[in-house]
Amino acid sequence: MRLKFLLLPLVLAACGTNPEPFYGNPGPEAARLAIPPAPVLIVPPPTAALLSAPGAQLFAKKLADALVALDIPCMAGPASPGAWQLIATATQSGGAILPAYKIIGPDKKTYGATAGAAEPAAAWTTADPATLAAAAATDAAPLTQTLAAINAAVQQSNPNSLENRPPRIFVGPVTGAPGDGDHALPLDLGRDLPGPDTEVVSDAKRADFSVTAAISTSPYQGGQILVELDWTVRDSGGRKIGQVTQLHPLDPGDITPYWGDVAAAAAQEAATGVQQVVLNAVLKKAK
Repeated sequence: MRLKFLLLPLVLAACGTNPEPFYGNPGPEAARLAIPPAPVLIVPPPTAALLSAPGAQLFAKKLADALVALDIPCMAGPASPGAWQLIATATQSGGAILPAYKIIGPDKKTYGATAGAAEPAAAWTTADPATLAAAAATDAAPLTQTLAAINAAVQQSNPNSLENRPPRIFVGPVTGAPGDGDHALPLDLGRDLPGPDTEVVSDAKRADFSVTAAISTSPYQGGQILVELDWTVRDSGGRKIGQVTQLHPLDPGDITPYWGDVAAAAAQEAATGVQQVVLNAVLKKAK
């Protein structure tokens, strides 16, 4: 028996266009970069930004907070060896302060630079909190563009990045299915997912993405049961990037004790949805 499951629209979680070196733990294989990045971008209190020590600490915190608000994992504080750093400086021109920023890699090289918006000198040098917060919020947006450009350059130079190879998917557990569904469904999905644009791996540590499923049933008309399959796709950092949901009324005998062709039909359609979720995520990372 071949059944046509109702494949609901993909529910995509926001995964943004953040540069992977500054987007959490990228996984051991998925982001084996030419220069391994730290999971967070560090903003040390600037020592050459025409601010007092307390003002420098405040500005570093405001800048880190503004970047976090744009989904860049970032924290203020002294940088440890091997960290990516955002170094802020400032110069004065007449009554204006001109902030500037550099992205320093773990190898101490400068990977990018961005000029900030001019700020009033009197308010800046006295570390007016509102002025520093506004400056951080204004300058955070162009900084994310600089970070994205850095990430693109690093990824393009890395033969193991997703720009240069198919994404690797790990098929995780299926839970809640009657009969042998918890075994049959992931087995069939693992057969249908591989293709020219995707690779299935048996080791979760090697995967760029993982997919798991939760199955639930409820009474339906005419003695049937309504089966709902929710396939969740996560990236290597454990963030949910999308979900594929399938619904179908079935006779209890269709899936107990064996799913058989029902599992094959469900897995084939789920594979199409999972592949689309992964493709969307890869395209977002490549922007």
